[in-house]
Amino acid sequence: MNDIEIAPSILSADFGVLVDEIRQVEPLCRFLHIDVMDGHYVPNISIGIPVIRTLRKHTDMIFDCHLMISEPEKFIKRFADAGCDYITFHVECTDDPERLCREIRDLGKKPGIAIHPNMPMEKIMPFVRCADLILIMSVIPGFGGQKFMEGTLERIAAVRAELDRLGSDAIISVDGGINNDTARMACDAGARLLVAGNAVFGQEDHAGAVRDLLSCASQS
Repeated sequence: MNDIEIAPSILSADFGVLVDEIRQVEPLCRFLHIDVMDGHYVPNISIGIPVIRTLRKHTDMIFDCHLMISEPEKFIKRFADAGCDYITFHVECTDDPERLCREIRDLGKKPGIAIHPNMPMEKIMPFVRCADLILIMSVIPGFGGQKFMEGTLERIAAVRAELDRLGSDAIISVDGGINNDTARMACDAGARLLVAGNAVFGQEDHAGAVRDLLSCASQS
């Protein structure tokens, strides 16, 4: 994946008309970002498997599912069966991240690892080679609408360098505080998939917001 893409995050969408919200961005975006929170690993609770299964009936978008949950290994088959395409977990939430990546692949899905802003990079790097997607959190996970954290760009660049060294075509995704300015900076550092919640669904013209983000990011 060489082109820059936007993954709208439904956490910021209007859940009362969620399918209609998705329809507005569907022509411009291949990916749809779905945040799953358990109230344990993060202090918030969001949607779960029934919503994902229902949404799967209404769109062919790539479901980029971010599991902010403890013990994700207990649930990956259910998320796979519900229709997730990428299943991303936090490495500190499981005892064996490498094995979990293999199990996700065995289910016919693509594994992703998420990097918490407070997680030392040296603890993450051994697992970069195992994943098809590296999700770099640029905010503390659990809530939308936060500001892009300092230090994120260096972390993106470090992962980019490691993927290049490995010859890996894994996607670098960035989640949190994405706007027209930070989109360009993140892509300059090596990101190719930008998760955007408020920057898309918080705007009256969702499709126009996606176009603006793509235009700004492509100037990198």
